[in-house]
Amino acid sequence: MTAVLVLEDGRIFRGEAIGALGTGLGEAVFTTGMTGYQETLTDPSYHRQIVVQTAPHIGNTGWNGEDDESAGIQVAGYVVRDPSRSASNWRSTGSLADALREQGIVSVAGVDTRALVRHLRERGAMRAGVFSGPDLADDDVLVRRVLDSPRMEGSDLYGAVTTREPYVVPASGPTRFRVAALDVGIKSNTPRMLAQRGIETHVLPASTTIEEIEALAPDGFFLSNGPGDPATADGPVALTRAVLERRIPLFGICFGNQILGRALGRGTYKLPYGHRGINIPVIEHATGRVAITSQNHGFAVEGEAGEEFDTPVGRARVTHTCPNDGCVEGLAALEVPAFSVQYHPEAAAGPHDAADLFDRFVSLMAGED
Repeated sequence: MTAVLVLEDGRIFRGEAIGALGTGLGEAVFTTGMTGYQETLTDPSYHRQIVVQTAPHIGNTGWNGEDDESAGIQVAGYVVRDPSRSASNWRSTGSLADALREQGIVSVAGVDTRALVRHLRERGAMRAGVFSGPDLADDDVLVRRVLDSPRMEGSDLYGAVTTREPYVVPASGPTRFRVAALDVGIKSNTPRMLAQRGIETHVLPASTTIEEIEALAPDGFFLSNGPGDPATADGPVALTRAVLERRIPLFGICFGNQILGRALGRGTYKLPYGHRGINIPVIEHATGRVAITSQNHGFAVEGEAGEEFDTPVGRARVTHTCPNDGCVEGLAALEVPAFSVQYHPEAAAGPHDAADLFDRFVSLMAGED
């Protein structure tokens, strides 16, 4: 059955329907990861995005009930070149197509993803729609549906993926620290990695107040990854400022880096096509060390490599940047205990070069850093 990907500039890519039939509207982006498609599809940071896989062969390890990064698939649509016809892995409980269909994700296969990715690199990430089955129509009608959909700039999306009720992930073994984690799109592997270090994680809704944080008496505060435009995250930014004022040790990743950046007085901006993949280099300026990282972000914090700047809580520094484009990849406050990175040290599918950042968070809470 025919399915089409329609871009807002009128470019149309035709293929075959996989997954559910209908309409999926979102922002078309591409990821260069060759592994970890289940983690990608269930990452809340991809909420309302149509993900294009640059790797041509997707789905060969099927789908299982253990590797989800959230309660289900988060993407608005999925585009692949050559989906596997069978699942070949002892952990598999079903196929990728089954999961897409069961969870209502409209997807298209057989697309020339090389041409599509080149188009997005040249024109930038843009609004798009995947259409199949009863929702197919004339090309101009489908383009109009895409143009009527909201842009990613100005989109407040973290409220759609945050937990509705607090929950606790206990430490593995004796509890060394208690952490309050603000869920603006947290991935399942984050509390798991904290638990491995003796941390009891209290995962909290995005609407949590500073009074509720203080009532927990946490040893640290964690800002998670998440979707949407950080310029809309006024509530989490205000909460972060309050946490900084109380000198509670803070660690943020991805969307959390942007929230901390805003709390420190920096602006954010939209990247042309973002950073999405598991092979993106990052330079730590204090050491010169280069880590290969997992990333998924379309917005970034304003700043230059190694720059120091004034904030409401004292001086701060840009600690990491991406050598590909100079994008800010990490921040640290110099007079309060807080740091963040733009990439994913908790990436379950790898790479694991940056996993030691969780150890640095432990040291910060222990007063050793």
